[in-house]
Amino acid sequence: MTDHQGTNPAVQDLTLNNGVTIPQLGFGVFQVPPEETRTAVGQALKAGYRHIDTAAAYRNEDGVGAAIAESGLARDELFITTKLRNGEQGNARAAFEASRRALGVDWVDLYLIHWPVPSQGLFTQAWHELESLYAEGRIRAIGVSNFLPDHLEELLANSTVVPAVNQIEIHPTFQQADVAHKSRSHGIAVEAYSPLGQGQDLDNEVIAQLAQAHQATPAQIVLAWHLGLGNIVIPKTVSPERMAENLAAARLELSESELQSISALEAGGRTGADPAEAAFTQM
Repeated sequence: MTDHQGTNPAVQDLTLNNGVTIPQLGFGVFQVPPEETRTAVGQALKAGYRHIDTAAAYRNEDGVGAAIAESGLARDELFITTKLRNGEQGNARAAFEASRRALGVDWVDLYLIHWPVPSQGLFTQAWHELESLYAEGRIRAIGVSNFLPDHLEELLANSTVVPAVNQIEIHPTFQQADVAHKSRSHGIAVEAYSPLGQGQDLDNEVIAQLAQAHQATPAQIVLAWHLGLGNIVIPKTVSPERMAENLAAARLELSESELQSISALEAGGRTGADPAEAAFTQM
């Protein structure tokens, strides 16, 4: 793990299983309205974020691309993730090209299959297209999102490239320890979305006490927990003040006992869809 070479040296880089490095703390734009995305991402880049996470399904890739173009930052200073819509798993190459054009970039750093949608039976076919795009240098790393252990086993049994990342819902009251363990056992990095439980975990007494002890916000405590566990984490906000607060969590270190006290909050509190059943097209 090395210091990220950007305007925020506290954010560490993690090295993925193919040698590509990713800033461990990034900026997510899930549920950021398309008309607000350009401004929000521009503010995030000014605050020091260098890792931006979007998806075709969010319908805001254009805004991300506009902010990148206006930032003046060199392309290789940025790490950009986007994702394949569920309804385009049978046409992954064209879907990728549409995302790349919307983002206005020559390559994407990380491209993910957004959901397995096991009822479609297409995620292995989609993965083979991602493997081809990766081999062509169009994508620096390929991965998955919302893949449960059985989905990972099916993919690994029918593929050449091991996913670099599995992006899943993780927060103190919903940790998916089995999915995280299965991913890491294959060298797949774990990335947490909804890292604050969509705000629901911030009122917890344990987190509040740690925030007071560290003179930090509850959100900073939860993000520091993720970072301490080795998760990649992508909090979302449109508030410049919260952007700065979240980024500052990279400087906060929790002790092993403090990490364990937060890990003890597991309560099965999923806020999103169940990947075993999710079948929406995102179109």
